Amino acid sequence: MEAAGWSDFFVAEVGAAAALSGLVIVAISINLQSILTNPHVLPGRAGESLTTLVGALMVASAGLIPHQPIKLLGSEILAVGLCVLITAAVLQIKSIVRVKKQPVDWWLPRLIIGLATTLPMIAGGLLLVLAMPEGMYWVAAAVLLSLAAGVFNTWILLIEILR
Repeated sequence: MEAAGWSDFFVAEVGAAAALSGLVIVAISINLQSILTNPHVLPGRAGESLTTLVGALMVASAGLIPHQPIKLLGSEILAVGLCVLITAAVLQIKSIVRVKKQPVDWWLPRLIIGLATTLPMIAGGLLLVLAMPEGMYWVAAAVLLSLAAGVFNTWILLIEILR
């Protein structure tokens, strides 16, 4: 069993994830001074945003590898999901440790975004490792949620940071 039938989806998502990753880099470079004036929160958020989008890019790219056994694809997706989750967790923990008594609205959206993008990716990867083709739908949800999270975080890094 392969990821047959998903190539059009993965091609589209590779392009979208790559474009949004570039936009995050532009947002960071345009507002670098503002981001660095709040070193306890915004650099971590920028890092999470980029990690989430690059994770989606890697997953979609892995889905395009021809004739790849579904279990191997699942293990690749699982590994990417775990790396993105661990990276987000480390960045968030560093932020919380640096800023004592952070308001809930600083860390809760980041936590929700991190879990919403990585848990479906991890679940999809596990299902594919178990040769359950419905795991592809979890992977698709994870990629789409990652793109939405990337747009949301890019908005914050481009627009909301200037308010």
